[in-house]
Amino acid sequence: MDPQIRYVRSADGTRIAVSTIGQGPPLVYLPSGWLDSVEMYWQIPETRANLERLAERRKLVLFDPRGSGLSERDVSDYSLGARLDDLAAVVDSLDAQVVDLLAIVHAGPLAITYAADNPTKVGALVLFNGLARGRDVIRTPRTRALRRLIEADWELYVQAWVLVYFGWTELGRIVAHTIMGSMNAESFLARLRVLQEDDVVARLPEVLCPTLVMLQRNGQIVSIGTSRHIVAAISNARLALVDQENPLAFADEAGMRIIADFLEEAGRMQEARAPSGTAVILFADIADSTALTERVGDAAFREKARHLDAELRAAIREHAGIPIEGKLLGDGVLAVFGSSREAIEAAVCCTTSGMSAGLPLHVGLHAGDVIREEGNVYGGAVNIASRISGLAAAGEVLVSETVRSLARTSAGVRFENRGEQSLKGVGEPVRVWAVREMKS
Repeated sequence: MDPQIRYVRSADGTRIAVSTIGQGPPLVYLPSGWLDSVEMYWQIPETRANLERLAERRKLVLFDPRGSGLSERDVSDYSLGARLDDLAAVVDSLDAQVVDLLAIVHAGPLAITYAADNPTKVGALVLFNGLARGRDVIRTPRTRALRRLIEADWELYVQAWVLVYFGWTELGRIVAHTIMGSMNAESFLARLRVLQEDDVVARLPEVLCPTLVMLQRNGQIVSIGTSRHIVAAISNARLALVDQENPLAFADEAGMRIIADFLEEAGRMQEARAPSGTAVILFADIADSTALTERVGDAAFREKARHLDAELRAAIREHAGIPIEGKLLGDGVLAVFGSSREAIEAAVCCTTSGMSAGLPLHVGLHAGDVIREEGNVYGGAVNIASRISGLAAAGEVLVSETVRSLARTSAGVRFENRGEQSLKGVGEPVRVWAVREMKS
């Protein structure tokens, strides 16, 4: 299979070279940003074989980082924001509703941030020797010595780096020649400095898609502790160890099967989610908050509400929901989900937390189109969810007919018909249902 090369323009006008191969759901491969390039991938037999394997059932999308390879070279901005714009331009050019991401080493912060910023766009995330913080790369005496060569003698640095991974081979000579032709010392150093400053650890809990963290057992690039921290911080993440020693090949045959199986599983989960263009909206509010404030005092109430707010947001994230920032208890907690089943499960967890805290909640769910803007959501569907919440008794979850229809039997609960209700600001009556435990 031979890749097709085309160009897209990033937000600042930088031309990014994009290579595609295969057909099927898009999988975007994010290069490490070190010395790799698309041209080099196809020259290394192990890497080429792995890429072709990935492209057997998918449209594999690769691109050269700005300032290197076939992408525009004359650039000075290597910031995470600029790289996010590059990735967005690549993804937008695919005209796909959902993409999967495969990120290598230093591409981790880029992939993590994009997934956190675009929770409905990223179906699955694979981090190979992945990082959330650039400085977490293991530094050995050998890598420190190599680093000092960059400014002193760029060509010698490249040859030494190639020798470490390929030895005195014809392939090593070809790879060195490709690297020398795809970037210079100045652009490499400028990019390296920025990559090492990347730190998106705080964004990890915002990644909602299924995530596979893969690590080479030899631990020469990333430590097991770093990988475990990432897995612990992302609610839907798992860790897999592989034996492959060449980081440019990124997996042996067994590792490739792990990736393929993971992406297939994530794809099935995506198909089971709500229809495109809709979101399931959860609105929760403390029941009779005025009376509670008068009874326990304003300071005590606010303290309890803050603790409960944190619990609710954690429960929402654990069920693949997105809590909307700026909405605090007292004004209500607002969240959106891609699945009615997950939204109902989260709602039940929220009511349980509220009762345990002595702050019972009204919870309402509705599904419909929403407008996403600057981390918030708007639209008639949000208003309906809020109105349904107002109808719920303390500690109760009410859902609209739309949510009940989406959930069908998948939610593991039963629904009690509460009839059609007139809601303020809504033209037609809405049938609502109370969520009840399944009878044994």
